[in-house]
Amino acid sequence: MTALLLSAVEGGVLRLTLADGATRNSLSEAMMAALREALDRAAGDKAVRVIVLAGEGPAFSAGHNLKDITAHRAGPDKGAAYFAELFEACAQLMLGIVHHPKPVIAEVAGIASAAGCQLVASCDLAVAAETARFCTPGVNIGLFCSTPMVALSRNMSAKHAMEMLLTGDVFGAEDALRFGLVNRVTPAHALTGTVMALANRIASKSMVTVKTGKQAFHRQRDLPLAEAYAYTARVMTENLLMRDAEEGIAAFIAKRPPEWTDEP
Repeated sequence: MTALLLSAVEGGVLRLTLADGATRNSLSEAMMAALREALDRAAGDKAVRVIVLAGEGPAFSAGHNLKDITAHRAGPDKGAAYFAELFEACAQLMLGIVHHPKPVIAEVAGIASAAGCQLVASCDLAVAAETARFCTPGVNIGLFCSTPMVALSRNMSAKHAMEMLLTGDVFGAEDALRFGLVNRVTPAHALTGTVMALANRIASKSMVTVKTGKQAFHRQRDLPLAEAYAYTARVMTENLLMRDAEEGIAAFIAKRPPEWTDEP
């Protein structure tokens, strides 16, 4: 694991901590590659049931590194090829989180800016400390946060997303909660404990059930209403035929704890 990304597994919960304090945990090419590698490895690791993304130091993530971006302007194409590769890598990282078979929770203690805010919005759940701050400040420097807009607009109301994008203002944790960007806000000293309690609760469920549900959640959102019901009816039928659904229902009826197989 690169020094940019710290990794630890505890009770089925994989904690991935962005640890590039010199750039405020920016989403450099190296950082995004390290995250994708860790997520890919976790997808096939049965010991990992839930993933937590955190940031070391005062920033969750400052987004893309503007110094790197500026340095690439010196090329003959003024950086066009590099910019395209950078945003494609970022899109693949965000899609990798959305389509990951395991739940991903953002633990946000400090500021999440631009693509860092996009990273929070791409996670399945997010918990913020009272000290957390959120912004998409690209408009302030002539670079609209168009790619972060994709994740924000799918997690928040249009007007709240547009307020962040058009003003570039910094919003507090309570605003992020009101906007729907995070699930809950805790005192800073309780942040990790709150996140781990949430992660452990999810980790106690059948993983094949969680995987089925997460996949269906994202797919049905893109379907018209009638098609969404038809699709989810098929999913529920398939889910009912799985061993863990049979076990879970039997355990509920018998009033005993279920014994999950985590297999279809």
